[in-house]
Amino acid sequence: MDLHSWFKRFGLAFLMVMPLLMLGWSGIADLQANAASNNPAQKLVVVVPVKQSIESGLGQFVERAIHKAEDLHASLIVLNVNTPGGRVDSALDIGNVIMSSTVPTLAYVESEAASAGSYISLSADQIVMKPGSMIGAAALVDGSGKPVENAKTIAAWASMMRSVAEQNHRNGDIAEGMVDSQKVVELKPIQKVKQQGEIISLSANEALAVGYADHIANTLEEAVSYAGIDNPVIEHVNQTFFEKLATWLTHPVIATLLLFMGIAGVAIEMFVPGFGIPGVIGLLGFGLYFFGNFVAGFAEQGSIVLFVLGIVLLVCEVFVPSFGILGILGSLSLIAGVVMAAFDTSDALLSLGIAFVAALIVVVVVARIFKHRGIWNRFILKDSLTSEQGYLSSEDKSYLLHKEGVSLTTLRPSGTVVIDDEHVDVVTDGTFIEANRPIIVAKIEGTRVVVREKLIKK
Repeated sequence: MDLHSWFKRFGLAFLMVMPLLMLGWSGIADLQANAASNNPAQKLVVVVPVKQSIESGLGQFVERAIHKAEDLHASLIVLNVNTPGGRVDSALDIGNVIMSSTVPTLAYVESEAASAGSYISLSADQIVMKPGSMIGAAALVDGSGKPVENAKTIAAWASMMRSVAEQNHRNGDIAEGMVDSQKVVELKPIQKVKQQGEIISLSANEALAVGYADHIANTLEEAVSYAGIDNPVIEHVNQTFFEKLATWLTHPVIATLLLFMGIAGVAIEMFVPGFGIPGVIGLLGFGLYFFGNFVAGFAEQGSIVLFVLGIVLLVCEVFVPSFGILGILGSLSLIAGVVMAAFDTSDALLSLGIAFVAALIVVVVVARIFKHRGIWNRFILKDSLTSEQGYLSSEDKSYLLHKEGVSLTTLRPSGTVVIDDEHVDVVTDGTFIEANRPIIVAKIEGTRVVVREKLIKK
């Protein structure tokens, strides 16, 4: 495949993705239009759902919703919480956005605010819980669900929980007890003591008693009323399809799969050209990876430029001898683009490493199966010139075998003979043959014609 075809396919794949990027910026909801028609005496309340696992893509949505509420001078932002938790780093980012909001915030715990969800709830100015809901159980676990045992990591997360709790005058020991199983915490208002090996998880009534909830309300409207908002206009903000898609695409497992598709597809198209489909799939994989991170707010133009530059340099390496310089620069540029586009650098490097190893295995297998189509065949002379195709390395003498003639010159042992009026250069099998003696062709060895003297019977 030439460079022109590569650039054409690359452009086509990105043209397929660009409409998604444009639509992804279509916004959360047209709150401005709704707000303009409201009675000035009414107060705007913006409800932001936190009803999913806390992943990297959720932060951009929450941040955009809060900024929109600030632009509209809303009277209250309600975080409608129902989550089992998720990524700590994402929770920290969301918490920072909530705490920096110029609009008062209230977390309404509808069902559970576990793990990272408890941090987000504690970041709000007020917490109102629904009967039967819970908050807490913020112990750290790894990707396989096993408890994290690193003391420094636990201590860091526990101190963050304490800090966010104390900023709203809540008991910091309880927040630490939600994280650290080794900490002993006395809960006097509910006459309980959290012992070593336990993690604090509070019901709505328990949270109210120990100061981790300000009120219990059956409905979100009751929670808004408790916050002192009379005659409210409640606007529910929901994620767009593209924001939900971005959240899914930025999940570490999906991101790794997309990078695998990208690396394997592009590599197969480069080294085993002619299919077309792997190249399109590869570019689509990379495109979706950047689309997800772009809509989620992680990828910027610089990361996309580095990625595109990396692909171009790698393609040039295949066609332009550079002693590996273009390949190395292209690889570094591509890696930098992928890492810069991700939410977490370490996760991006891990995903890229796994994707590269898996893609390498697939590319090797495909290259072996379709080795006759490999790009290396351009640099190897593989055509055979056979006699059946009309190619001869030299004149064929096989037709002279067993024919008789006369020696024209003395054969010592080479000389010339006449066979069917044709002068032929020959050799003997080592014997001496005088001129004008009858001979017969004994064998043909390539271009070498071997003769012997024909004995005449008397």
